[in-house]
Amino acid sequence: MWESILLTLAATAGNNIGKVLQKKGTLILPPLSFKLKVIRAYAFNRAWVIGFLMDVGGAVLMLRALSLAPVSVIQPVSGCGLAILSIFSHFYLKELMNAVDWMGIALAAIGTIGVGAGGEEQKVASISIFHLPWMVFVVVILFVILNGWLRICRRQRREQELMQSEVVEEIIYGLESGILFGMASVISKLGFVLLEQDFSKMLLPISILLSLCCSGTGFFYQTRGLKHGRAIVVSTCAAVASIVTGVVAGMFALGEQLPSAPGARLTLLLGWLLIILGVILLVSSSRLVVHLPWLARRSSRSGADRNLNLKRSGSVPRRDPNPSAVIHATTLHHLLSSPSKEKP
Repeated sequence: MWESILLTLAATAGNNIGKVLQKKGTLILPPLSFKLKVIRAYAFNRAWVIGFLMDVGGAVLMLRALSLAPVSVIQPVSGCGLAILSIFSHFYLKELMNAVDWMGIALAAIGTIGVGAGGEEQKVASISIFHLPWMVFVVVILFVILNGWLRICRRQRREQELMQSEVVEEIIYGLESGILFGMASVISKLGFVLLEQDFSKMLLPISILLSLCCSGTGFFYQTRGLKHGRAIVVSTCAAVASIVTGVVAGMFALGEQLPSAPGARLTLLLGWLLIILGVILLVSSSRLVVHLPWLARRSSRSGADRNLNLKRSGSVPRRDPNPSAVIHATTLHHLLSSPSKEKP
């Protein structure tokens, strides 16, 4: 169990940090196209190449983790990627972090330990290949309901001549993208389960392909939400929906079960809860600091003390000539999935 959790942490670290490095590399690169000159520019950009390799390596490690452990364990642990990204941005990009950020990281870390301690190895449940159409049917029904609700909200907004999107629309986009991200992991796991039950080996690459389609569609919905709404609402709903979808679909569609021992079951449930709370705190830390004056004063005081210590030691870093090269820790993950906001 711990091996699969460590693989998941390494995978989500590779995915998130890799996207940050790709983002940093593209700041001085032209828009990606199939022109030979543009492809060479990307291929010789060290930051972009390292980020791309880390992203691909993370995807491979995630598939390996899904082949070893239940998706109801892997999917919640993958939510710790934002915590790992925040730590990376603090030490690599030299970004300041407030008390809420550290609290979210601590909760995510404790939750991961709880999932590892409470999770247990499970025998492969006997499932049918017809579970996949049922899952697709349920997801289609959910999307029909959510998109119908979205159309009603848009019509009401047009009738009231409101330009800014309402919070309901932001929640819907976040839920849709999160459901698709969770289903991507479930479909990948389904391919490994069917392979162990001596089904055709062609079902595994088909499952992985369908998983990639779900992930791509999820990024599409998330990008639309980030373009028209607030990142804090869209990203929080996406993260929570992804974890809940992975857990629920893993149990009902793949036959995964909670641990039999009461203590292990409680530890696993608390681990899920702490990871979700940690992700919510990391996503909304900047807002919480604004609304909690004592945290804001503490963060500003710690930032001033750090700058004073840097000046005294004579190691004040030179200001980056490109201000956009520095991305705040709480928004790194969300900026990556909104390419429509960048200038061509």
